Amino acid sequence: MSLLEKKAVGALVGSAVGDAIGGAVEGWTPEAIRERHGGWVTGIVGPWYDDWRTARPIAPYHKGDGHITDDTLMTHALVEVYDERRSHLDAYAVAESLVPKMIDGTRWIPELEADALLLQRVFLAEKWLVARLHYGHVDPREAGVGNIVNCGAAMYMAPVGIANAGDPEGAYAEALDVAGAHQSSYGREAAAVFAAAVAAAMVPGATASSAVGAALQLAKDGTRRAVEAVAEAADGVTDWEQAIPVLRKAIEPYDTVGPNYRELSMDARRPSRTKAIEELPVALGFVLVSEGEVRRAVLGGTNYGRDADSIASMAGAITGALQGQNGVPEDWADQIADASKTDLVQPGLVMASVVQDIRAADAERWARRSAALDALV
Repeated sequence: MSLLEKKAVGALVGSAVGDAIGGAVEGWTPEAIRERHGGWVTGIVGPWYDDWRTARPIAPYHKGDGHITDDTLMTHALVEVYDERRSHLDAYAVAESLVPKMIDGTRWIPELEADALLLQRVFLAEKWLVARLHYGHVDPREAGVGNIVNCGAAMYMAPVGIANAGDPEGAYAEALDVAGAHQSSYGREAAAVFAAAVAAAMVPGATASSAVGAALQLAKDGTRRAVEAVAEAADGVTDWEQAIPVLRKAIEPYDTVGPNYRELSMDARRPSRTKAIEELPVALGFVLVSEGEVRRAVLGGTNYGRDADSIASMAGAITGALQGQNGVPEDWADQIADASKTDLVQPGLVMASVVQDIRAADAERWARRSAALDALV
């Protein structure tokens, strides 16, 4: 593989690994996780409840046992859109290409252990895409307004970062456009900042600090303040176990969900210029604490609990881009691919090839602009 391929594969396999391992403990506290599993989770674990088909609030999903969740399913669907279009994407691409993938045809859904519509697995914030764009015919650039403000768009933006490898500013702008069809306010902002961090991590020789630094440079409003607070709290901490309460304390002033993840406050997930989603800043915190190492970043995000699958997935994507495919624990990746009956490597290879087409088109576009400017001056 080329370095581009190794990094693209690393980003998407790292993302899937974090999603699958974190998914088993999503929604719980660190204390509950340790009680349930007899200590910290250190790899793939089984479902929280044996009767997962009917147990609330899990039903009907088989989380755990190496099953990827909606984070990875949506990520792979976006990769398919890039593969078909072989170009930069925008909000209209979501309406015209991504939404049909959610409602037309079936795909293997590991948590349902069946072929089903992607729509049948995603959360309400993602179902919004179908309601607003397919049935409501809303302008895609504005369709995210009114939706739950959460990490729904951010969780699948890693491909945008890969598509703009080495160009965090470009990744930020493209993700902001793409996510506009899905989210508003700090949910949309988080999607853009996450894509920028992945784009920065794709640079040869990039480090945890450089990736987070690029994200921080572009972040706005509450998201910027939240990332600053978490990065400051993470400074000097290299043990993910010790980092869990430290990062939670740092993000609390910006988190609208509140201390009880399953009992949201009345102001939770509403638009704001002073708040942030919890998942992205905390994921960036674990990128720093882990010093860019996939295993430590994923375990930190997993044992943090709360929205553990998205936190671990984002941290896995950034550290996977930093380290490349060889940096993702092979035993985890192989077991998750087998359990999920999903090729985790191919989407990264697809994105690497898409990058080459985008690069050629960008070069042609800039050559035309340069020629026009030469004529003007």
